[in-house]
Amino acid sequence: MNFVFLVEDQSGKKMLENLIPSIIGEQHTFKLHAYKGIGHLPKNLKSQTDVNKRILLDQLPRLLRGYGKTFSNYPSNYPVVLFVVCDLDDNCLKSFRQVLIDVLNSCYPKPDTQFCFAIEEGESWFLGDLSAIKRAYPDAIDKILNQYHNDSICDTWELLADAIYPGGSIKLKERGYQAVGKEKSEWAERITQYMDINNNKSPSFCYFRDKIRKLI
Repeated sequence: MNFVFLVEDQSGKKMLENLIPSIIGEQHTFKLHAYKGIGHLPKNLKSQTDVNKRILLDQLPRLLRGYGKTFSNYPSNYPVVLFVVCDLDDNCLKSFRQVLIDVLNSCYPKPDTQFCFAIEEGESWFLGDLSAIKRAYPDAIDKILNQYHNDSICDTWELLADAIYPGGSIKLKERGYQAVGKEKSEWAERITQYMDINNNKSPSFCYFRDKIRKLI
């Protein structure tokens, strides 16, 4: 099978670059496209945002229509599935998923698409494997890591920063948005090297992993 993944930022891309090969194996292929934030769905499903700004939800209706046309031209022996992967943040899972499904259903032809969410944020998938965090960051603060409840709404990336970044999330935020993004990408690079995809305690990661395996 062939997979196309759309993710909302560079840290998400780095995470999946390292994890997907372990999920799909060598006989399947994938492509990853990172955007510069999640944004919002446009009114009337017509984006008013410059395509070059690469904001995921702003461009999603256009992207789904484009992939629908592209996939429809592939031969029947070339199965390809689109995955849209983003943070749930403070959205309601059920209603947010339905809104995206409604956008998908407005497309003709409609691409074979799956929507998967990290709950609350992508860092929840790292926190589903505390041993991987400890191997990547041996000085990580156990007291902070152990207070985390998987896929809880708790300012996830800040909790991880408090455990592994010198001075914690407050110090990191003082360096600005770009520094936060760079640090998140570094976490993704280092932690995913040690993650055991078969023993992750994040329900949202397991849903993502098992959805891919089921399709295969």
